[in-house]
Amino acid sequence: MSTAAAIPSRTGQVLADLLPASRVRDIALVAGGAALTGLAAQISVPVPGSPVPVTGQTFAALLVGTSLGAGRGFLSLALYALVGMAGVPWFAGGASGTAAPSLGYVFGMLLAAAAVGALARRGADRSPWRTAGTMVLGEAIIYAVGVPYLALATGMSATAAIAAGLTPFLIGDALKAALAMGLLPAAWKLAGRR
Repeated sequence: MSTAAAIPSRTGQVLADLLPASRVRDIALVAGGAALTGLAAQISVPVPGSPVPVTGQTFAALLVGTSLGAGRGFLSLALYALVGMAGVPWFAGGASGTAAPSLGYVFGMLLAAAAVGALARRGADRSPWRTAGTMVLGEAIIYAVGVPYLALATGMSATAAIAAGLTPFLIGDALKAALAMGLLPAAWKLAGRR
């Protein structure tokens, strides 16, 4: 018997699937992912000239999607969005409601969580470079929704919205992708040693 045959394949799984399966687990993971995103959103640094701050929110949303998978990740970010729009002050900087010009980024996080979760189920979070590509794609999805929403909500031109809602964040997003490059593959290595 070869060693490869004795080790079960992790392809088709996300990190959350390593926990014993139950409806209670899934509910706790969805609620926990929403809470993590809300807490990370409180790490908020204003950007001069932009109504959008630098936050830990996008990093948390992408980790939630990757760790929970497409379905649970989407539900977690949907819960985060709905509760925040209902008045819980856990959007960036303690904001809530539907009037924030950065709400489009939250909507983008819903789609990004589903996309990175689907990729993670195909093994895109197992190696550093694939993880980086997954995170960059997730961030691109967030910007693809957030920047146009910012332009519509504020009356900015497309060029101004890109300058205020995309360009200042690229270096930080590269750092977040680099952090994920280390965290997610390391989590899989740890899981393989159990």
